[in-house]
Amino acid sequence: MNAAKLKALIQERWRALAPREQTLLAAATAVVSLALLWWVGVAPALKILGQAEARQQSLDAQWQQMQALEAQARALQAQPKARQDEAVRALEASVKQNLGAGAQLTVSGERATLTLKGVPASALGAWLAQVRANARALPTEARLVRSPATTPTTGVPWDGVLVLALPPR
Repeated sequence: MNAAKLKALIQERWRALAPREQTLLAAATAVVSLALLWWVGVAPALKILGQAEARQQSLDAQWQQMQALEAQARALQAQPKARQDEAVRALEASVKQNLGAGAQLTVSGERATLTLKGVPASALGAWLAQVRANARALPTEARLVRSPATTPTTGVPWDGVLVLALPPR
């Protein structure tokens, strides 16, 4: 059936309807058209508009975090280059001060190996941030497992080995 025949058939059927049926069919077509317009055009736009403020706040928070990271990176770049012997001294001091007897540091060339035994996660996280900033040592390898000896006062302790890259000589 081609388009001309279909159009003629629809017009014939329309003329065969009573005026009341034509009015009801036109009203039903208008209601369906408006509903379709709402579901396809208006509702998705209103949903996006409703989420815009929360999305903007989330993006602002991400932007502020990126700015803070940029400032931290610039501060690290502005620091004078650390020599390896200074980095080793800073590492040794920070291990004794922050990690205590649960950590043992071994230095070999441009690598430092830290062996951990029951070191609390919070102390390890703070130590890593301090070492990165002060000694310019970066973790290159980590093999950590949760220690079975969990205590409520120290939190989750870790056992394992961390390998750090030291600044070149």
